[in-house]
Amino acid sequence: MAAANNDDDVERQQLHPEPQAAEAEKPRPTTVQRGGLHPIFYILAWIFFSNLTILFNKWMIDGRGFKYPVILTCWHLVFATVATQILARTTHLLDGRKNIKMTGRIYLRAIVPIGLLYSASLVCSNMVYLYLSVAFIQMLKAAAPVAVLLTAWAWGVEEPSLKRFLNILFIVAGVGLASLGEINFSMAGFLFQVGGIVFEAMRLIMIQVLLSGEDMKMDPLVSLYYYAPVCAVMNVIVAIGSEANRFDFGDVGRAGAGLLVLNAMVAFMLNVSSVFLIGKTSGLVMTLTGILKNILLVIISVMIWKTNITAIQFVGYAIATAGLAYYSLGWEQTVAISVGVWVYAKSLWERVAGSYSPLSQGEGGGSQEGAGRLPAAVKRALIMGLVVVTVVVLVAGFLYGSGGPATGPVSKEVEEIGQGA
Repeated sequence: MAAANNDDDVERQQLHPEPQAAEAEKPRPTTVQRGGLHPIFYILAWIFFSNLTILFNKWMIDGRGFKYPVILTCWHLVFATVATQILARTTHLLDGRKNIKMTGRIYLRAIVPIGLLYSASLVCSNMVYLYLSVAFIQMLKAAAPVAVLLTAWAWGVEEPSLKRFLNILFIVAGVGLASLGEINFSMAGFLFQVGGIVFEAMRLIMIQVLLSGEDMKMDPLVSLYYYAPVCAVMNVIVAIGSEANRFDFGDVGRAGAGLLVLNAMVAFMLNVSSVFLIGKTSGLVMTLTGILKNILLVIISVMIWKTNITAIQFVGYAIATAGLAYYSLGWEQTVAISVGVWVYAKSLWERVAGSYSPLSQGEGGGSQEGAGRLPAAVKRALIMGLVVVTVVVLVAGFLYGSGGPATGPVSKEVEEIGQGA
């Protein structure tokens, strides 16, 4: 699917920023501009479309019986090709392409190989839905920074570091525990997911190596404008050799032609929301949002499809997530955020507990009240997280209560939801 990995384009800005993007990592102003939308809108939009795209694809492949991951990916890329061409001629969303000096030589030397890796990553990401639960897939994706870092070392983009090596071992240990605890483990699904992660890591490093000039920097939508046609052609070739001989046009009707169009539209909207998220928020907020999004997706899949999560998996994913947060934020920022959250929660509790105390109105309260406050961007991210969790719990609780108990292997999870819809 064209947008399955485009949340990785956002996470690339967080986990493995390009050298020329250093200035982009400086906190951007997050106040509401006159006539504009609050940054929290873009954060919520990206979380919504990112998780909806993954859940929607899982449901189409496993629940609606459209078991053609390569063809589905090809359809998304054809839709993205047409959509980006239309947007380039009717809107300003793709004006960034005008700053890129694209020549035939650069296209063949950089865009084509990067597009082929992108296509392979998308195919693997869709194939894995046939074998693994969404929750377990997200747990395995926690190892993506490991693949990116090892690939960067292999290509000589970064110097090996013992500190980072120990950090990624921590993440690998967590993912390993989560894999050992998976009840419905599939080696084929595991290998497809690992393949998708490796192809994506190679793509990101090739972007850094081949498109490292300041005038070649692309946002996710401009990237899709150039990569989608190459990927679509590549996927057509792969589909002819793998799925065309068993493809039944009747499955389009059974899955729903309207749903396939809607599925491609949702996947494309993820790309649009990614562009606005990168442009409207700071690196810190994007990092916290990405980690929160992955955790929420695990929770949603567990609540909707009643996926069994063992204690070993829970511990493993917690370890991997902690390692990922440390890898993304660093020790100083992790400590600062942790202390800030604690101080803010403590001060909030004290204000609530002492709201009826005469001492709470004493002099000097204003200066003490301002001490230890979280940065505004982090505070908004935490508030956003609370709102999203509340909505998810309410919606998932309704869906959980409206269905019967789930049984059977992973491949039956979504089918039950699909039949009940």
